[in-house]
Amino acid sequence: MSQIPPRWDLSNIYASLDDPKLQADMQAVIAQTQQLTEFYQSELLTLAGKDQPLSEVLAQRLNELVDELNTLLEKTYTIGSYLYLNISTNSFDKQAEQLLSRFQIDMVPLDNLLVQLRKWLGQVQRALPEALQQPGSANQHAFFLLEEAEQSRYLMSEAEEMLANELTLSGGTAWGQLQGVLTSQKTAEFELEGKVQQLPMPALINLRSHPSAEVRERAYQTEMVVWEELKEPLAACLNGVKGESLTLDKKRGRRDSLHASLDLSRIDEDTLEAMFSAVRASLPNFRRYFQGKANYLGMPQLPWWSLLAPLGKSTQTYSFDEARELILTYFGSFSPELANFAHTAFAKNWIDAEQRPGKRGGAFCDSIPGVKESRVMCNFDGSLDQVFTLAHELGHGFHNYCAYKAGKTPLQTRTPMTLAETASIMCETIVFNAIHNTISDPQEELAILETNLSGSAEVVVDIYSRFLFEKEVFARRAKSTLAADEISEVMLWAQREAYGDGLDPNMLHKYMWTWKPHYYSPQFAFYNYPYTFGLLFATGLYAIYAQRGAEFVPEYMQLLASTGEAKPVDLAARFGINIRDQAFWQSSLDVLGSRIERYLSLGQ
Repeated sequence: MSQIPPRWDLSNIYASLDDPKLQADMQAVIAQTQQLTEFYQSELLTLAGKDQPLSEVLAQRLNELVDELNTLLEKTYTIGSYLYLNISTNSFDKQAEQLLSRFQIDMVPLDNLLVQLRKWLGQVQRALPEALQQPGSANQHAFFLLEEAEQSRYLMSEAEEMLANELTLSGGTAWGQLQGVLTSQKTAEFELEGKVQQLPMPALINLRSHPSAEVRERAYQTEMVVWEELKEPLAACLNGVKGESLTLDKKRGRRDSLHASLDLSRIDEDTLEAMFSAVRASLPNFRRYFQGKANYLGMPQLPWWSLLAPLGKSTQTYSFDEARELILTYFGSFSPELANFAHTAFAKNWIDAEQRPGKRGGAFCDSIPGVKESRVMCNFDGSLDQVFTLAHELGHGFHNYCAYKAGKTPLQTRTPMTLAETASIMCETIVFNAIHNTISDPQEELAILETNLSGSAEVVVDIYSRFLFEKEVFARRAKSTLAADEISEVMLWAQREAYGDGLDPNMLHKYMWTWKPHYYSPQFAFYNYPYTFGLLFATGLYAIYAQRGAEFVPEYMQLLASTGEAKPVDLAARFGINIRDQAFWQSSLDVLGSRIERYLSLGQ
């Protein structure tokens, strides 16, 4: 891989951090928030005091509320995304850090107002169904308004909610930001290809897919040393985030932190249990895959540092240009519109793929409603796995594109992670199947199956371990803070439960909790199972596409455009899928099981 992966262009959002338009928009948000607050106080509160407000009057007020909120949120989401995009790729940028801090403080009044509006919608909840039958913006946003009214039951008092909004900036949110700074700015000295380098942690972690076992093992051992040095401050971060979540969930009348997460994901416990029951039943099959991989590598048991080791003819690395052409070709086999979207993303520099110090690990896609575009961040190292990651994140971008094309507003695009991950994993599936269908050489097939199965195992098996880990951490954190070593022991326990005899029990990864940002969001606990949902739901949808062909695509795009306006159970039903039935999840896992069988047969 000779070409340097690109950095993104943010200049059409704002010219720079010093752009007068950015400053003007930040001031406009403050003024618009004040105007909306006055509207709430003068026009909405009076309706809440009536036993049954006139539906025509309520509908008109709701229309005005929805329109004003959409205008305001489009601007706030754009500003927030722009500042986060700067920091995520350069945590050394103190100007961006200070601007984001200032913006977060400026947003507290809006956060408080949203609490007041949710409470007000709960107070007029009985009158909403009739009012929402009236034509207008409120009718078009009925799902949002009814969901907010329903969730109002989990509010503390107004004063407590406002205090929580202010305190999180120096509490859970600050702890999460500290985790990001610590992990993004840390580098490690590592010898690679005869040269000693200072590698940022994402680059070091990416060496887990290096073709050399010696390099993979050294990278793993180096990583253990780094996280051992940082474990105490990162444990403080985790304790701070989980402590805040526990306190607020209890005060809000939640059963537990999983309850809040399920509501954010718009699924119920029956759905989660149906999915995880199927996952647990599939674990022996995945363990056969791990054992088979160990045999391919000539190892008695698979160590953690070889989970992503390449096999077969997979020593090829891809330049970024080669990855682009591959993705464009295979996206086009599914839908010309998907390929055209991806072409725009590449051509207009919407992607930041270069590995460098100060840049966060992992990958994400962010929506920029002010310009109706997306931006993708990844840490591209030329591996096939990173090609799939790029396809994954472009899938999120295509999801945003479908919503923008359909004219959806910010309030209509509040998508749960369960469905967001469906869109991204569908694009991974498209690329995998397209490549797999063109292969005749067994060694090439082994390589592509290995890349796919290692990713699927991570989403099914490792995500299950992360779910077990987080559940246990919450249970213990409710009693006291956890020492760093105790957190690591919980991580090891969870990995043993999920991986069983598939891995070498002496070569697990007790510090997985340190660098995964998913654990450090006070607003969304259990930021893990939606990935499993997305993989298995996308697998089921792809099976339908395989049967129906091109006529499936418009319905799929309509699904993506509607993910903020219905629950997953209802959207899935459009395709004849019952997500509360374990049989559906098992059918998707059976597809992965057939790949495991083919993978193992190649070694016979």
